Amino acid sequence: MGDQAGTVARFECTKMPKRRWFHHVGMLIGSSLSRTWLVTANPRPSGHTAAVLPSDAESEVEQRAEHEAETLVSRTAALETELRRLGRVVVAFSGGADSSFLAAAATNVLGADRVHSVTAVSPSLAGDEEADCRALAAELRLRWTPVVTDEMERAAYRLNDTDRCYHCKAELMDVVGPIAAAEQATVVLGVNLDDLGDHRPGQRAATEAGAEFPLVTAGFTKADVRAASKAMGLRTWDKPAAACLASRIPYGTQVSVEILGRVDRAEAALHRLGFAQVRVRHYDDTARIEVDLDELPRVVEARDEIVDAVRAAGYRYVTVDLEGFRSGNLNG
Repeated sequence: MGDQAGTVARFECTKMPKRRWFHHVGMLIGSSLSRTWLVTANPRPSGHTAAVLPSDAESEVEQRAEHEAETLVSRTAALETELRRLGRVVVAFSGGADSSFLAAAATNVLGADRVHSVTAVSPSLAGDEEADCRALAAELRLRWTPVVTDEMERAAYRLNDTDRCYHCKAELMDVVGPIAAAEQATVVLGVNLDDLGDHRPGQRAATEAGAEFPLVTAGFTKADVRAASKAMGLRTWDKPAAACLASRIPYGTQVSVEILGRVDRAEAALHRLGFAQVRVRHYDDTARIEVDLDELPRVVEARDEIVDAVRAAGYRYVTVDLEGFRSGNLNG
């Protein structure tokens, strides 16, 4: 996780009186962005305490920061309105930036008695991610339950065509739907506006089963989610995206528990070597590693450790993609 120095104190997930949550978050957002502007637009020499008047360029930075803060506060207010409209929700909680923000926001707006965060546990969920969901639930004081999903029992999912995510999300809704029905709640997912432009058939399965996307309704982009999360003190504000392990398998190659386990072991080993944003794409006995472009020199430096770790996970050949990390680059 990134350094949170300079951000506000950790946000507490306790229910707030009606119409107070977005005002509180708005102050946090404004305070956080103001400090960012003061640091970046008005640097001072060491020990210099006199005021520094902003130049025209610095004034533009200030105006842009103010506009971004106003937009984000407006969207936060819209999110509160949407959550209050829904009344009771079951959050599909993966522990990523989006679902963590949504779970924290919903819990603060509605109270833990009206918000149930649920994590789907299956071979497609990395072991480290399951552990982090548990830790986050405790940190954010969520009412949280892990549930087992059996997408591997669905032949259409194992087939791994371009609609694989549809069948995975359909399984999730089959498991979470009854929980929501028992609580007279709506299932909500942490989908944001940027997600709508990618190939994500799982969204269709979710909406067909009655799920809603409050972040989309409120106009949140991924950048908005990260900015609001940072202002709230959520450690997930800069957490790298972590799609399900099946996304590492090219379409047409059948999904199996053995392959998912191999990918999980390889990626976990690379995380331990210090690579936060990483994918291990599976091609039979070959692993194709993707990291951010600026990390490629470090891959070469750690060549021996990486080769040993990925081979220990079950691969014979270890390769590196020189184009670097691209989220969803196996999507159809």
